[in-house]
Amino acid sequence: MSTQIKKIKRERNFPYRPLPKGEHGGVELLLIHSVESLGKQGEVVEVRPGYAYNYLIPHGLATLASEHHKRMVDKHKVKLQQIELQRQAELRKLAAEIAKQSITIEANATEDGHLYGSVGAPEIAAALKSNEISLSADQIRLEGPLKELGLYTVKIRLSSEVEGELKVWVVPAVQADVK
Repeated sequence: MSTQIKKIKRERNFPYRPLPKGEHGGVELLLIHSVESLGKQGEVVEVRPGYAYNYLIPHGLATLASEHHKRMVDKHKVKLQQIELQRQAELRKLAAEIAKQSITIEANATEDGHLYGSVGAPEIAAALKSNEISLSADQIRLEGPLKELGLYTVKIRLSSEVEGELKVWVVPAVQADVK
């Protein structure tokens, strides 16, 4: 009798709930937030069950694509588009502001102009932060680390649709003479 009670208890508390299947055998989800490699906010996408259970749903990026949720999104799609357009306009304004600036990064270098280390995205993000512009290192797109002194044009990706450029001067570090 105790095994029967345990079996019923186990079935009742089982956390796995099957999600609605899509036409290609995946799971249909409604995106709450835009996911760069998947789709935009409010779209119904079909993904593999593991991606849905382990990433999208626990991180709050997607929810079940029920008829109720689809109707709610259709109802609020105009509002979502206006919010997205406003966000894109703000990002374009920020990209224009960044393009007007140039930042200077001091680094230790040889007499030939080769750096002892390199300048990467984290150093550029820190220099921008000192100019009161907050960007993450992954928004700065470098083709490789900067290993020589000089002027570089660095691409900055603020969103999937808004990109900008920034001028970065890499100059030799000033060393104080000790007497």
